[in-house]
Amino acid sequence: MPDADALKLWYTQPAHSFDEALPLGNGRLGVMHYGGAAHERLGLNEDTLWAGSPYESVNPKSRAGIVEARRLIFAGEHAKAQALAETDIIARPLKQMPYLPAGDLLLEFVGHEAVTDYRRELDLATAITRVSYEKQGTRFLREVFVSPVDQVVAMRLSSNQPGAISFDARLTSLLADLKITAQGDTLTLTGKGTDAYSIEGKLRFVLRLRVVCEGGTVTAGRDSLVIRDASSVTLLLAMATSFKSYDDITGDPDAITRATIDAAARKSFDALRSDHVAEHQRLMGRVTIDLGTTPAAALPTDQRIAQSAKLDDPALAALYFQFGRYLLISCSRPGTQPANLQGIWNDLPQPPWDSKYTININIQMNYWPAEATNLPELVEPLFAMVEDLSRTGVATAQKMYGARGWVCHHNTDLWRKTAPIDGAFWGMWPMGGAWLALHLWERYQFDSDARFLQRAYPVLRGASEFFLDSMIEHPTRGFLVTSPSISPENAHHPGVSITAGPTMDAQIIRDLFDATISSARVLKMDDDFVARLSAARAKLPPNQIGSGGQLQEWLEDWDAIAPEQEHRHISHLYGLFPSGQIDVRTTPKLAEAAKVTLNTRGDVTTGWAIAWRINCWARLLDGERAHKIFNLLLDPSRTYPNMLDAHPPFQIDGNFGGTSGITELLLQSHGGEVHLLPALPRAWSTGSVTGLRARGGFEVDITWRDGVLTQAKLRSARGGSCVVRVGDKTVNVTLAAGGAVELGG
Repeated sequence: MPDADALKLWYTQPAHSFDEALPLGNGRLGVMHYGGAAHERLGLNEDTLWAGSPYESVNPKSRAGIVEARRLIFAGEHAKAQALAETDIIARPLKQMPYLPAGDLLLEFVGHEAVTDYRRELDLATAITRVSYEKQGTRFLREVFVSPVDQVVAMRLSSNQPGAISFDARLTSLLADLKITAQGDTLTLTGKGTDAYSIEGKLRFVLRLRVVCEGGTVTAGRDSLVIRDASSVTLLLAMATSFKSYDDITGDPDAITRATIDAAARKSFDALRSDHVAEHQRLMGRVTIDLGTTPAAALPTDQRIAQSAKLDDPALAALYFQFGRYLLISCSRPGTQPANLQGIWNDLPQPPWDSKYTININIQMNYWPAEATNLPELVEPLFAMVEDLSRTGVATAQKMYGARGWVCHHNTDLWRKTAPIDGAFWGMWPMGGAWLALHLWERYQFDSDARFLQRAYPVLRGASEFFLDSMIEHPTRGFLVTSPSISPENAHHPGVSITAGPTMDAQIIRDLFDATISSARVLKMDDDFVARLSAARAKLPPNQIGSGGQLQEWLEDWDAIAPEQEHRHISHLYGLFPSGQIDVRTTPKLAEAAKVTLNTRGDVTTGWAIAWRINCWARLLDGERAHKIFNLLLDPSRTYPNMLDAHPPFQIDGNFGGTSGITELLLQSHGGEVHLLPALPRAWSTGSVTGLRARGGFEVDITWRDGVLTQAKLRSARGGSCVVRVGDKTVNVTLAAGGAVELGG
């Protein structure tokens, strides 16, 4: 396969559905490019366009409801506790707001129904899509990108014959209060976000299209722009909403889009593209990966995915890895919203699971690959959201639990709501915010920047303070436990999930308290608070091994009687991954119990849950099992032709979890060691990776042949020491700031 195609997804036909279209984005603006010759479509998204408006959601009965639910749980009346929570604890409204599609840019080309030599591609190296074809001897080319520099969608239409380009351009939307105006070379669509779950939609939005022709004419129709006989055409599209913050929607999207379009139009298309590519490659180019190449790599991408179970195609795994990095670059940048359940790409006013932020695994998984694959600044939108939640969650903690600090349950949305939703079976879980807060500690683990820790500490402290106030002593076991809670989203008895002290809760709180204690010690503050945390930590329930040899999911040994033995969630394996509480070398009995749980739950499940299993088996150092499960993720039932993950339907966390899993097979750095090739599968026996990051502030390059390390290079910007492991061998490495060391096999 030519090197030029190594980072390309390419096809020999247009996309006929969302699951075949190609994603572009600059963090804030998203595009799905369909590439039809006669009927071109660009699906449009703006990351602050959500239904509803600022609203309140805490159930006024919840404080008393929690007290009564605890009494029922400790009396063994779990079903009654769950029924009570449904009416007296779960938020009103019952749901949070959905993420909305902005609309579509539609281009109609008369006479382009029959074309030849068609090719559609997405170049991950440049973040540009291209469509090319021939019609009656004339060659046509379309290029599209979403500029993070100039904040526009830019499209260039060209041909090898002068005056050959003619089409009509329209903007459409499925949302409310639409108005479309065409004037001169500009087409504008204005509208409003929809109502949802009794909350009025108040966000205003604007789509603005500018057409720049070389030769030919552009005229305004009633609701379209008509382009005729041009030699080339540049389309510039700006989008904005009135959103300013979760409690302020007074922005002026009309003024924003006017200014954005005017500024972009002062630059040539080549300058727009050059600036866009340079900014994209600043991030994308930090990591390279080579897992080997076979003839299968020369096939179109959809054929490679369709035949992935039969083809020897290690380059497809490398492409999948880089596609995950590409998606994160495209849907999460400083100043934008975090990646939601679909990143930023959604074409439905009522998307699956509202395309919001599900924070009992899914949004956390979106950011698993960020630090290790050298994209740390892309976590900034998540940090900003957690800081928002640490403010909105204060009132929820007080009103619901009578607690200090802050809390967020298993979902949130643009409006940063923190109360439990969706029903008691799924929503009665107070751990989502705590898990998100640990991403701030993860940043410190990777870069050891005490200045960032000063920012992170109030968030960690507030989350810890909530649990100090809200946990209660188990009446018979003596542990400090959460109650009421669940083990997401699993039942311990038919139809019943509510309980006290599930394993995952204790694992997350243990990590949270450890992170807060360590942060306070680094910052040399809060000694009394540290002492309280240490005492409470000692009373948390331990990880337990059940009668079947499994890691227990609940405080009681209920796993064998739980109704869903093959449940998609493996919540209590948080301690194995992404945490490091369970480890093959330091806690071998718990590691064996985790294997029993994984074998019971099975390998075949939803897309994101398959991805979680890859990471877990990598942590168990079983590269062959992890690779087998990765092949399940690549199966057409879990990966669409455009390489987006299928829950099904589309849910982006599987892509990010898959990229993380590949990384964990090649490099691990929990537990105080930098472990090179910890679980390398035989299918990738020869290869290389450069630019990965390890905890402690190290950047790592690795080369291997026939399954054996041949060379590794470690660099450190800040300087530091680590233990490097290869198999059973270790070596101590100390680097000065800016230093590097090469290690042979």
